[in-house]
Order: sequence, then structure tokens, then C-alpha cells
Amino acid sequence: MAEKKERFEKAYEKLREISEKIKNDDTSLEDSIKLYEEGMKYYAECDGILNDAEQKIEVIGGEGREVTE
Repeated sequence: MAEKKERFEKAYEKLREISEKIKNDDTSLEDSIKLYEEGMKYYAECDGILNDAEQKIEVIGGEGREVTE
């Protein structure tokens, strides 16, 4: 779990850095496109980690419920 947290934090920080670079007026359009592509990879990594966590929470939450019919 700690490994995923570290991966998430690193990917999120890189995503923030890329966002700031894209916002910079000195960044060319070509560089912005490359940064955007790189940022999408970090976004996908963060999204995957968050989705995994959400699924685990749903499973844990479902284990505590009793099925009534």
C-alpha cells in the first residue's frame, strides 16, 4: 500500500509540474504538446491508483453488509 501511495504522490507531483510548465508563456506549442502527452501518462497512472483504491473501499464496505431478501 505504501508503494502505491509513493507512486501516486510522485506521479501527482510530476503532473503538477507539467501543468505549471504548460501554463508558462515561454513554453512553445510544440513543447506544450509533448508535455501534455507526458502529463496524460501521469494522469492515467494516478487515475488507475485511485480506481484501485475505490474498488477496495467498495469491497471492504460490502463485506460489512448483510444480504437480506
